[in-house]
Amino acid sequence: MTRYLENGTPEVAATAAELTKEFLEAARYGDLEDVKTIVAQGVRLDSSDDQGRTALHMASANGHLEVVQYLISQGGDVNAKNAEDNTPLHYAALNCHVPVLQELIAKGSDAAALNKHDRSPLDEALGRNNLAVVEAINAAAVTQSLSSNAISTVDMGGDDE
Repeated sequence: MTRYLENGTPEVAATAAELTKEFLEAARYGDLEDVKTIVAQGVRLDSSDDQGRTALHMASANGHLEVVQYLISQGGDVNAKNAEDNTPLHYAALNCHVPVLQELIAKGSDAAALNKHDRSPLDEALGRNNLAVVEAINAAAVTQSLSSNAISTVDMGGDDE
């Protein structure tokens, strides 16, 4: 998506709206280099389209794990909600992208988040009869819960006084 001027230098998007559009398209199509370039130009990671979808929503919906990982590493919100209150995890579950949903849950995405239709990511997977996604969500959520409990147990150690 990077455009070049006649002299070979990259063209800078004229407006924030154009930059946001290019950012969302790059994430949607999994173009990691363009995503990095646009982030370096200062686009806001929480920029969204008219439906409230962020770059993380777009990358998650289309199974672009490397883009998802990069956006999260730059501070992308794994629990961002669009206009329908869908999170990136809803999109990954709906479109059966197991590695993406595992990454999102590992980075703190709320597997119990409900959208405006009172559906969780697990409900979306069940609606598609995709048992692999259901199992992946359950396994990732259990792993996350066990990790949290282990940390809490260590932190709650006995009184050494």
